[in-house]
Amino acid sequence: MGAWRRSSGDNASVREWLVGGAVIETPDGVLLVRNQRRNGDLDWTPPGGVIDDGEELLEGLAREVHEETGLVVTSWRGPLYEIRADAPGLGWRLRVEAWLAVDFAGDLRVADPDGIVVDARFMCVDDCGMHLAGGHPWVAEPLSEWLAERWDGTRSYGYRVDGTELRELVVTRV
Repeated sequence: MGAWRRSSGDNASVREWLVGGAVIETPDGVLLVRNQRRNGDLDWTPPGGVIDDGEELLEGLAREVHEETGLVVTSWRGPLYEIRADAPGLGWRLRVEAWLAVDFAGDLRVADPDGIVVDARFMCVDDCGMHLAGGHPWVAEPLSEWLAERWDGTRSYGYRVDGTELRELVVTRV
């Protein structure tokens, strides 16, 4: 699966994305970025983004982290968890792999060329849930659970997203 593609099963066009997510932690906390969406909504997520066609996942994830935060990640562990979300009413499918940044350097700065990331901060682990709560469950639940349990290996999460209006979506963990 590339950055996105259209498939024509069931006479409907479905966009599919592969996304990399980075869990970056220091003694100051876990790095979260604040995103301003096209509709004006703001939410907090770990840094990361869509992996471009032809890009290896970790290569694309390192690129996204650097673009959004200025940090250069040179070593990863994981994936910690994988997320699959299916939103048939909105016409998309999403697959996310979240990896732990083991070695990284640089000064934290926001300079997202896409203009989506408007802030980046290291948050105390106890405050992450509060910041993530305003966003999508497929972002908040896996990260919050990993921060609480710190498991080895990879866990999988699945979500069904029903509805056609962003503000009225019903998200079910499957």
